[in-house]
Formats: sequence, C-alpha cells, structure tokens
Amino acid sequence: MWLTRPRQDPELLELFDESGRNVERTALLLRDLFADYPENAGLARDVLLCEHEGDRIAHDILHRAAQFRSRRALPETADVHALTGALDDIVDFAEEAADQLGRYGVEATMEPAQAIADVLVRAAEEVVAALQGLRDGTDNGPHLVEIHRLENEADSIVREAVASLFANGIDPMVVIRWKDIFESLEAAVDACETAANVLEGIAIKRR
Repeated sequence: MWLTRPRQDPELLELFDESGRNVERTALLLRDLFADYPENAGLARDVLLCEHEGDRIAHDILHRAAQFRSRRALPETADVHALTGALDDIVDFAEEAADQLGRYGVEATMEPAQAIADVLVRAAEEVVAALQGLRDGTDNGPHLVEIHRLENEADSIVREAVASLFANGIDPMVVIRWKDIFESLEAAVDACETAANVLEGIAIKRR
C-alpha cells in the first residue's frame, strides 16, 4: 500500500511567515530604541503595536490550524502550537524590555543591552529565514545552527553584564532594574532558540 505524503497548508505557512516578519520588525525597533534612548523613547509604542499584531497573528494561526485538521498534516498540531507560542514569546519579551525602560525611569541605556538587542536582530533574521525554509521545504539547518550560536552569545553578554552590575558598586535599585532588563532581552533571544528547536523537530518529521 502506498503511503500518502503529509499534507501542508499554504495559508498556515504564510501566516508563520507573517509572524516571522513581525518578530523581525519588533527586534529592529527594539534595537533602535536601545541605541538612542531616551531620544527614541517613542519607539516603545511601536514595539507595543507589534506585540498586539503578534497576538493577532497567533490567533489567526491557531484558528487556521483548527480548521485544517489532518493526522497526515505537517506541521503537526502540537508543533503548530509550540512554534506559535515561541514566536509570540519573542515579541512579548521584547515588548517587556521596551516597557521596562520607561517603567523603571531609565535615563540612558547600557552598552551590553544594546549588544543583546543587536544579537536579537540577528537571531530574528535567522528565524525569518528558517520559517521561509519551512514554507519552501528547503534546508533550514544552517539557520537553526546560527540561532543556537547567537543564543550562546547573548547568554555570555548577559552573564558579563550582570556580573559587572554587582562588581561596580552601582546603586542597588539600578542593579535590580538593569538585571530585569537584561533578563527580558535574554528571554527574547532564548525564545528564538525555542522556535529553532521546534523547527528542527518539524524538519526531522519531514524526512
């Protein structure tokens, strides 16, 4: 008996592409925000709008997945939910970092935060490329490897930045605020790696 090939839903894959583009836009806005704060403080509002857009796309993805039910469908329902959640988390944590700048009354950003935001942009670009590979059926392995490398790079920056906060005799309240911001930025990059892990699992199931 011939086995039927797994079915794919082009509309669902296009929604994932849309989510990826929103992730990339969010990361770019966040990088610009941290690069010139408080002069660019208004960009925090744009990041918040991206967060709302991400929620809308996530809802559309899950709604579409519910309509396109098939045991032979790829991505599988569990992977759709996991990937949707990871992409949404990237934007949510980025928005959290943007909001913290204003909520904590930050007067100027720190270089490590700018460096992590730059890593996030590069990771987001790789996520977009990997999602395109998901849609086109091409090898996204190199993009996933690079996302893992970038996550390690962000971890290293955060560790050094937090250690520096405690070593330089900064006001304890400033330490607490910046530790929170660093951790939000790190969480956004971590969510990129989570998305990469899900995409790697989907690729394995395609073989």
